[in-house]
Amino acid sequence: MNDQQLMRYARHILLDEFGVEGQEKLLAARVLIVGAGGLGSPAASYLAAAGVGQIVLADDDDVDLGNLQRQILHTTERLGWPKADSGQYMLQQINPEVRVTPLVERLEGQAMEDAVAQADLVLDCCDNFATRHAVNRACVKHSKPLVSGAAIRFSGQVSVYDSRQPQSPCYHCLFPETDGAQELRCATTGVLGPLVGIIGSMQAAEAIKLIAGMGEPAVGRLLCLDALSMQWQTVRFKRDPSCAVCGDHPGQTAAAPPT
Repeated sequence: MNDQQLMRYARHILLDEFGVEGQEKLLAARVLIVGAGGLGSPAASYLAAAGVGQIVLADDDDVDLGNLQRQILHTTERLGWPKADSGQYMLQQINPEVRVTPLVERLEGQAMEDAVAQADLVLDCCDNFATRHAVNRACVKHSKPLVSGAAIRFSGQVSVYDSRQPQSPCYHCLFPETDGAQELRCATTGVLGPLVGIIGSMQAAEAIKLIAGMGEPAVGRLLCLDALSMQWQTVRFKRDPSCAVCGDHPGQTAAAPPT
């Protein structure tokens, strides 16, 4: 690191658990963020500020006025921009040393496979089950750690799925993919603006821990926040041996996860 980097990242380097070695790992890392909205905004901002060397920001949507109540990557001046491009612009204002690659597309199929395979770590900041499950399958296939967050109305949740660990569950273990799953959307049910900031920031914290190799990531734990009462609940869960994605016989229909 040069003198400017030592100054920029000094508050992290001062942490005994982090130090110069942890910062160098961040500088060398490539992180894929799927979604540049409410969760992706704070997550990407903190990762850029922390000095993650390469950030790939994927989103196929454009910035509209209804986003600005919570999606802090975007501004009134950039209404109509693709969110990935708007996000790139903002992140390079935060830290011009970070290389940001915008993907103005909904990742699926081979594009999803390639983006995940090239990343060191993936953040699921999207807003639909289909993409969440596609991200999870790709992360399991390529043994990439996944930090998943969700927020709706006053409820938020965060968990880490790390298929590099043999006993780590995957997203499908906890939320099996079904055709009848009910999907709530912010556009129709609403969401508290600061809630996505809390959850997205937690995703960034878990990502930094994983990259730097410090602390205890939230693997096998679903951290749930009720923002109305500001109370947290931790739900512990295990890998499902019959999971269709990460189980002993992947590809087969999975049974419901054990309670």
